[in-house]
Amino acid sequence: MSGAGLASALAAVALVPHTARAEASAFFHEQVAPLLAGRCLECHSAGGKGGLDLRSKETAFTGDDGAVVVPGDPAASLLYEYVSTHEMPPKKPLEPAEIEVFRQWITEGAFFPDEPINPFAITSDRRAGYDWWSLQPLSDAAPPTDAANPIDAFVQAKLDASGLVANPPASPRDLIRRATYDLTGLPPTPEETESFVTACREETGNDAAVGDAAYGLLLDRLLASPRYGEQWGRHWLDIVRYGESNGYERNVLFDNIWPYRDYVIQSFNEDKPFTRFTLEQLAADSLDPGNPDVEVAMTFLVCGPYDDVGNQDPVKAAQIRADAVDEMIRTTSEAFLGLTVGCARCHDHKFDPIAATDYYRMYATFAGVSHGDREVATREQERERADLLKPLIDARNTASAERDAFQQAIVARSEARAAELEAFWTRPAVSRNLTEETFPPVEARFVRLMAEGRDDDPYAVSGFRIDEFEAWTAEESPRNVAAASTGATARGASRAPGDFADAYEADLAIDGKYGARWQATGPELVIEFAQPETIARVSFSSDRNAALAEGHPETPFISEYRIEVSMDGEAWTEVANARDRKPSNDRHRLKRLIDNEITAEERARLAELDAASAAAQAAVNAVPPLPRLRVGLLRQPDADQHVFIGGSPQRPGDAVVPASLSTLESAAGAYALPADAPEKERRHALAKWITHKDNPLPARVLANRLWQYHFGTGLADSPSDFGFMGSPPSHPALLDWLARELQLPSIKPGGGDYSLPERIGEAWRLKRMHKLIMLSDAYRRSAAWNETAAASDADSRLLWRFPPRRLRAEELRDTMLEIAGVLDTRMGGPGFRLYNYLNDNVSTYVPLNEYGPETYRRSVYHQQARAMYVDLVTDFDAPDCAFSVAKRVDTTTPLQALTLLNHDFTMEMADALAARVQRDAGPESRAQLARAYALAFNRAPAPEELDTATTLVEKYGMPAFCRALLNANELLYLQ
Repeated sequence: MSGAGLASALAAVALVPHTARAEASAFFHEQVAPLLAGRCLECHSAGGKGGLDLRSKETAFTGDDGAVVVPGDPAASLLYEYVSTHEMPPKKPLEPAEIEVFRQWITEGAFFPDEPINPFAITSDRRAGYDWWSLQPLSDAAPPTDAANPIDAFVQAKLDASGLVANPPASPRDLIRRATYDLTGLPPTPEETESFVTACREETGNDAAVGDAAYGLLLDRLLASPRYGEQWGRHWLDIVRYGESNGYERNVLFDNIWPYRDYVIQSFNEDKPFTRFTLEQLAADSLDPGNPDVEVAMTFLVCGPYDDVGNQDPVKAAQIRADAVDEMIRTTSEAFLGLTVGCARCHDHKFDPIAATDYYRMYATFAGVSHGDREVATREQERERADLLKPLIDARNTASAERDAFQQAIVARSEARAAELEAFWTRPAVSRNLTEETFPPVEARFVRLMAEGRDDDPYAVSGFRIDEFEAWTAEESPRNVAAASTGATARGASRAPGDFADAYEADLAIDGKYGARWQATGPELVIEFAQPETIARVSFSSDRNAALAEGHPETPFISEYRIEVSMDGEAWTEVANARDRKPSNDRHRLKRLIDNEITAEERARLAELDAASAAAQAAVNAVPPLPRLRVGLLRQPDADQHVFIGGSPQRPGDAVVPASLSTLESAAGAYALPADAPEKERRHALAKWITHKDNPLPARVLANRLWQYHFGTGLADSPSDFGFMGSPPSHPALLDWLARELQLPSIKPGGGDYSLPERIGEAWRLKRMHKLIMLSDAYRRSAAWNETAAASDADSRLLWRFPPRRLRAEELRDTMLEIAGVLDTRMGGPGFRLYNYLNDNVSTYVPLNEYGPETYRRSVYHQQARAMYVDLVTDFDAPDCAFSVAKRVDTTTPLQALTLLNHDFTMEMADALAARVQRDAGPESRAQLARAYALAFNRAPAPEELDTATTLVEKYGMPAFCRALLNANELLYLQ
């Protein structure tokens, strides 16, 4: 179509009467725009294929191939031709009804609004738009009917609509077990169970009925228990991918991340408002600078996996850095917003209205954060330590100055005779690539290398490396008789046993290979030959192949030494030394000059001064350091931040500044900071925007998580993805009501209204929400199976029954410890390990074969490393912490049954449980069995169970019976 033709067509559209134009506008926005946005604009927008941009009327009517849209004439319009012949869209042709929409639109004049179509604006069958359900403000929907607990009104409305009948209430025994596990992760004790059952009986007059007052008191007790924070803190640690190693190739274990775990547990126990909890984790340094108890929260940003190898290639290093920031962006957006912002790293999000620009706005926010630990202290702590150190440092400096002055006098005297000594240094300095010593032939069974100095420290006699040591015979064709292949053996101190001792041991110095090295922790390397030999030369090195750069940690080499031989390994004779070699560096030269000049009296005095200086330094070192926490290293990022085209830091695109996501502008507002905004302000602004009262996502996401951990499945079954690829909520009105109740409560759990100050004080606190949910009939229902209801709702998504679940991995392990009577309930501090940790640049985690009492703590205190297998816990689906885990996967495998039946831990706990019931119940066998049932199942055994158990114990013993209890489904599953 010519320019004149296009102008005529547009003019014709503009002359349509107002009423018809309004109808055309409504048809376009309701029918046409969603089709264009969902099926066409992915290819045909800015820089579109075929030169076609369908976003605006100025660009949509013509393309490179002719008249795309001819108002009033579908047959002449290429758009209609392509969609009606199924040539476009190529991947999924339009349905007949959709083709008819385009035909009608063109026939009626092809109305197009003045403003361009935003592909993110409209939800279609292919993607979410800004009108997606989760991005809208929270609704004000009231419960559909009056109910003691509004939750039940929403749930009942869905049940009624589906024709489902709810189960009756659970029994007191089932309910106390369910509630105790939900809130504490541990079983109720038999005494707690009987007390609750008695209270319910006294309140209701019925053994099978739960008393409201008794149940309310139970919930209050459980929520006040310190075990609550351990259980619900574990949920949060899953979400934030908490791990105590860095993962990737090296996977090194860190010993200073655990304070964050304790912070999380304490925050839940204190019922800290979730908005404050959020602010602290993103920007604690702007809330309470230097306070370790608060700033530890920022471990959230850096407790994920990261690559610390340190690639020397700047391109790869930039990509590694981009990956580290990406991990922070993904965790933050998914944990707090339920948005997969990370999917917009390389291009606009394919399914949600998140532009690549949005992703890089968050990138600019976190660009100044990197992994590492730093001192975190209040100004008062810093001042107190400085005051304590000042006199000690002054004393050290005085002692050091006196020592240096005394030594300098000796040096000055020795320099006058330096030329005479230097004339003696006729041979080249040692070389770490190869150093040789020759001497008159001598018969020996042993040869010894004795260190007298290291190349980087003339006073150090350990810490050097030897990749190969050879001893050559005095023959026409010399043989290396020090080689292990000839039967020789090597002896020398290496790194501590249990830390890959065989990766550093002395045998590496005679294995005939140059890659691996003996790492000396002592001054001598002793080689024993297979038999006495006559030798005349030795050679040794630490980098025979010259493969290591100067300063590499594997390069330290021996530089002052002597070579000795022996026939019996007791009496030694020196045959060579390095004293006539040139010194390795100026420090070695200085030491030689001093050693040559110093008198006995001066040596004694220098030793006294050295001791005084060392004592003064020791006093300085004894002052405790300021706390060092793994809370990230912070620096001012470059003001010049860009979109990375295709996710590559090597392809900078449009400039960006730290700013909010455009995705939520209409609901939550927006902010944008200057390009040079201080690093701290960037994170603080993001945290304030996330927690803003008008932002609908944090409250929706958190309310859904609470529901998930109580019922096994969230109202939306994709707890960290509230976008197009996630699941819509089963009860949308209930989800929004819970979110609003979380933001600003209106009713007290159990009845009654809050005053305004109470409402504000209880906002965003979780314990009240727990109680509100757990007091509902939906939560208190029996878990009994109903064939009729299950036919239409097998997963109980509509909550006609309480969905039963298996104990989580940590709950199972902790339960076994608890009922066996050996659980160590000590809270906080460094964790325990269910593995041996071995490190040699890369790390290996070897599961323990035996467990001691030091491992009998709650599982949340386990020092959790990434990519680490721990029997029982891993088998029962404890996730690897390489990624955020919003919902654990429940599997049923033969390995679980085999592990639970045969694992050493099960055997130990069965023995401990047997000893406990014998201790608790006395010598009578049936009393012991009753006690075992009460501990494991919170009930008394039926007569036939008691008879069967008695027979089993008589035949196989009490530990065998206890082992069977620990494998019973009644223990493993919550009803």
